[in-house]
Amino acid sequence: MSETISLPKTIGIWISEKKSHKLNWNELVNVCRRHGYNLIKLNLDQPIEEQGNLDVFLHKLTDIIAASDQGDSKASGIIGRVEQYISNHPNVTIIDPLNNVRILLNRYIYYSIIQEELSLQKIGVFTPAFAKFTTNNIEQNIEIMKQRGVTFPVICKPTLAHGSKLAHEMILVCNQRGLNVCKPPCVVQSFVNHSAVLYKVFVVGNRYHICQRPSLKNFYPSDDMEPIYYTTGEVSKACSQSTLSILDPNEAQSEKDIDEDKVRMIIKVLRKRIGLLLLGFDIVIDNWTDCIEENVKNIENRFNGLINVGSNSIQCGVTGMNIN
Repeated sequence: MSETISLPKTIGIWISEKKSHKLNWNELVNVCRRHGYNLIKLNLDQPIEEQGNLDVFLHKLTDIIAASDQGDSKASGIIGRVEQYISNHPNVTIIDPLNNVRILLNRYIYYSIIQEELSLQKIGVFTPAFAKFTTNNIEQNIEIMKQRGVTFPVICKPTLAHGSKLAHEMILVCNQRGLNVCKPPCVVQSFVNHSAVLYKVFVVGNRYHICQRPSLKNFYPSDDMEPIYYTTGEVSKACSQSTLSILDPNEAQSEKDIDEDKVRMIIKVLRKRIGLLLLGFDIVIDNWTDCIEENVKNIENRFNGLINVGSNSIQCGVTGMNIN
């Protein structure tokens, strides 16, 4: 009796050159090989069919999808070829579906998805109040904020969450006068004081990892303060040392634990509503109400049980959550 030999399956991967340089490519190839997969780095300027017979197409096309949707001709060509490939090869596993990724491109849309989720509300999870500006009329925008319950300070963010450096440029505004710097289309969201500490949650399949990062210090409504411009990378990367993260002398750094049961609930809800396999979001714990604020970044889905693969299991003791 002859044995059936199982041939390796093939993963085709596309990520930007910038992100590719951060990978230990040889280690990734070896890990995939140990699990029975060949790994091919794709060139999307060339026909995908000519680069191998894929079983899995793994991508990080968020910025290119955004640029395509904004009319960039080169990006549109790439996305057109990818969509045609997906249509022609229905048996290839796509991680993640492009239409699901598109949900992440508009901050107002995915904030609204979380705000409407009753299962999160039942466990005290909520998104900080937010509003969409479509005009430069300050009086009209102030009225929109009142209607939506948005209070100062606020973070002004471009509505488009990916696709350019501008998508990551934020403005902290502490008074009505400062609203003149908010250029539509944009989203303004009430700022939650969290003593310059945030927790990043990374999810791959049925595994997740939580790590601590620096964030903005505490801010309060102020008639005198000018708007503060910053980028998320300047403040919240592991190596960031921004002066915006230094607490005032009268404020102590407070360590708060995270309720992993609630984190797992957030993950399951996001995957159900957005339908992705790879998931990344930020959590901050409100100083005064023990709320968690979550900023959905790159969301992508599929699992049942959730396993924390961090070196230390982070415990939680919060009574409510904010989702940003």
